[in-house]
Amino acid sequence: MQSLESASFLSPEDAARVDAALLTNRDKFLARLAIYAQRSLHQISRELEMQIEDIGTPQVADWIARDPSVRETVDVDASFASFFTNLVLAARSKLEAASRANNTTLDALSVEQTIAWFESQSKPEGEPEP
Repeated sequence: MQSLESASFLSPEDAARVDAALLTNRDKFLARLAIYAQRSLHQISRELEMQIEDIGTPQVADWIARDPSVRETVDVDASFASFFTNLVLAARSKLEAASRANNTTLDALSVEQTIAWFESQSKPEGEPEP
């Protein structure tokens, strides 16, 4: 199993692309989270040989529990596993919207497409959300 650390789930280049995007700070955070979640879901998908769309809470929680780099850096208790699982699965809904907008699959969605989708959805600072 490839660990979180070695998988480079958010590279410095990805972070720089997000920073350069025309996004609010909140949306930059959400874009980074989505990219990280997408890479996590890709890894889970490869390891379990299942579609990203079919990955649910049990698969994400099990992956977190098995990943050695997580266990080395964080005390993985039930609350952390639940928190991280919820973050990944919540970000997937944004990724699904981005993949629909780009007429592509979650597996084929690029970092650039994800960032562009966030830019298309971004509201200026102080403007209320719908």
